[in-house]
Amino acid sequence: MATVSLIPSGFLALMLSSSVLADCIPDIEAQCAGANLNGRDLSGLELDRIDLSGADLRYADLRHADLRGANLSGADLSYALLSRANLEQANLRGATLDYANMVAVTGWAMHAQGASFRETRLDGANLSFARLSNADFQSAVLYATNLEMVWATKTRFINCNMRNANLQEAKLNSANLQGADLRGASIRFATFQGTYMESCKDCPTDWMIPKHPVTSR
Repeated sequence: MATVSLIPSGFLALMLSSSVLADCIPDIEAQCAGANLNGRDLSGLELDRIDLSGADLRYADLRHADLRGANLSGADLSYALLSRANLEQANLRGATLDYANMVAVTGWAMHAQGASFRETRLDGANLSFARLSNADFQSAVLYATNLEMVWATKTRFINCNMRNANLQEAKLNSANLQGADLRGASIRFATFQGTYMESCKDCPTDWMIPKHPVTSR
């Protein structure tokens, strides 16, 4: 006689990865704060709403992982593989994602204030409605990235590739776009009040360029 499983899919995914998440509580509200998951394979797992705040996720494989509503605040995801992961409404405040691969990530309405994305690849990612104030995207690749209606005040986009990006209705007030490349980007109704634009390619010329860039985080 066939056996019917009554185990929720999210619970089962965590059970199957118990050797990886040994210190975590296997439920939909799992607590893995501060866990050492350096280089671990978490690809494709259902980790929505999991608490990974302050966790060491350097070099971790999170491709196609479901991290909707997850708490990744203060986590270190340097060099992590996150392509096509779902970070919808995730908390990435103060997280480090330098050199990470976030190609085609879904980051709708995620909170990444003060996070670092230095030299991170975000090609084709959907970051619409995200909160990115005081974040650092220096030398990141935001090619064809959806940044519609993002809040990115005092955010650093120094030497950032933003070609063909969607910046419609984005708030980029007091941001630093020095050396950024906006060729082909859509900036309809975006605001750049007080934004620093020295050596920026195709930045709007009708906004005042301040004498000094914003450097505070």
